[in-house]
Amino acid sequence: MGPNHELHAELKNAVAELCRNFPDTYWRELDAQRAYPGEFVDALTKAGYLATLIPEDFGGAGLGVTEATIILEQIHRSGGNAGACHAQMYIMGTLLRHGSSEQKKQYLPQIARGDLRLQAFAVSEPTTGSDTTQLKTFAVRKGDRYVVKGQKIWISRAEHSDLMLLLARTTPIEEVKKRTEGLSILLVDLRTSVGHGLTIRPIRTMMNHATTEVFFDDLEVPAENLVGEEGQGFRYLLDGLNAERILIASECIGDGRWFLDRACRYAKERVVFNRPIGQNQGVQFPLARAYANVEAASLMVSNAAGLFDSHQPCGPQANMAKLLAADASWESANAAIQTYGGFGFAEEYDIERKFRETRLYQVAPISTNLILAYLAEHVLGLPRSY
Repeated sequence: MGPNHELHAELKNAVAELCRNFPDTYWRELDAQRAYPGEFVDALTKAGYLATLIPEDFGGAGLGVTEATIILEQIHRSGGNAGACHAQMYIMGTLLRHGSSEQKKQYLPQIARGDLRLQAFAVSEPTTGSDTTQLKTFAVRKGDRYVVKGQKIWISRAEHSDLMLLLARTTPIEEVKKRTEGLSILLVDLRTSVGHGLTIRPIRTMMNHATTEVFFDDLEVPAENLVGEEGQGFRYLLDGLNAERILIASECIGDGRWFLDRACRYAKERVVFNRPIGQNQGVQFPLARAYANVEAASLMVSNAAGLFDSHQPCGPQANMAKLLAADASWESANAAIQTYGGFGFAEEYDIERKFRETRLYQVAPISTNLILAYLAEHVLGLPRSY
């Protein structure tokens, strides 16, 4: 516990210090304009936080998912939103684990330095949603390149990234033994592709989250940009999902703690009927219950991160961490709105902004029902439901 404990405390304080330069007003103004937090992302990059999981050999910090959860939780606990850049932490895992030594040497040091952004992973499609193996985007090998045709949706940060990982089918589904085979991952250089077979169209959503639709119209990708083996892309994708789930769960913990801090502070200050509203059990109990659930979910996040960092299987724990943390942050959000009453809906208090942001995590990445189906089948041994 010794030095690790100290490192974690230092990390938490350093991130909190950085976030103080980006107060409520910064996020509120961006939200009003639906603008990308460029300055915040630059500051995080410069401080090296987005290179947390990149090994030291490639210029990163060489830390674990446990340290990454501390960073992301603290950003959300400070009232910010790491959704603008968190993918840079885990997407590179696909490259790190499955890329060739040339690809790793070429890209990882530049990503670690912040000279290149790898923020986008194109998986979801409008017609297939979570049924990834049925995706329609196709990449045909022609000599020294792949030619890509298709469409992707909910591709976050594509407009703010230099590189994008793309999951496409390279062998028709009717020609493979298992539906999970025949999918491949390609590294797409967005700087040269946009306008040359690739179109990015932003999607406005309920919250300020830079997400897009991407169209591939005979986009040419050099064959050396294939990551790992052709046809093994689905396996590589699954590899990185546990890290994603654990990290996003930690953001939910940060949100939950932020809501509870704000709600408790307000409940002590707000006087109605000659007493602070926080004296009423009707106000206290929902906050106390939400607190208990946030703390319990936090333990599951730590547990999953510890397993991940010690290279042990952690699928069930990563999924439960995401499920429980997202539920706890949403419960805290609702309790906070209820505590603030009408003021909870006023922009100047920031509750409604964070309320909209944390609602996403019930749906994505991976919906609650799919996590429950996974646990039922793979942990409880019940028959597959889909």
